[in-house]
Amino acid sequence: MLVIGLTGGIATGKSTVSKLLKDRHVLVIDADVIARQVVEPGTSGLAKIVRSFGDNILLPDGSLDRKALGSIIFKDEQKRKQLNAIVHPAVRRAMFWGVFKCWLKGHRFCVLDVPLLIEGPLWKLVYKVVLVYCPADIQLRRLMLRDNSSIEDASSRLNSQIPIRDKLKYADDRIDNSGGVEELNAKVDAFVVGIRKEAGWSWVVSWLIPPYGLASAACILAWRAIRRSYKMKEKDF
Repeated sequence: MLVIGLTGGIATGKSTVSKLLKDRHVLVIDADVIARQVVEPGTSGLAKIVRSFGDNILLPDGSLDRKALGSIIFKDEQKRKQLNAIVHPAVRRAMFWGVFKCWLKGHRFCVLDVPLLIEGPLWKLVYKVVLVYCPADIQLRRLMLRDNSSIEDASSRLNSQIPIRDKLKYADDRIDNSGGVEELNAKVDAFVVGIRKEAGWSWVVSWLIPPYGLASAACILAWRAIRRSYKMKEKDF
């Protein structure tokens, strides 16, 4: 089974692409959904966040006040790293379990929708990194419009992430979302056709003979790691 990593940046349209994939019956494991689940009231994740950031990041009903927490971490890199150290391990565990269940059900491929795929180690573990991309000026304009925010606030949020242009060197494929809805739909259609063809039918053997599947996955990841290393060096020059 092929595991595809889908990522992007704030306001590049990654969530829209993820929805379009689901509309085409592609199995998507959404890190944002899982991230909300692991910090619901009563979870160990929320308890750890409260210990680190205080009760002020809670709403009256005991749930996480994401806006209050966001105002802290977007302006303080150390605080952001502290939060990531709490949330990311729990999210990764849940995502790996989701992939395993996809494999058990005999799916040819699945898509991991991960906003911070490149910032973390997961990009090294997927078969292919797909980046939803648009130029930085369009990204800023869309973010201001989406959140009704000032240019200062929008720029602050953008600066809290790796610049979208720097993510390009990690991408095996990219979906350019600079245009309109029809153009994006056509690109998503082409991507789905391509990945289904690439997945082929070897997944049947991998599913029926698990040791073969594990060995095959290890070889693919090792080969792609070598190719990515050379590709990234070439882009640095």
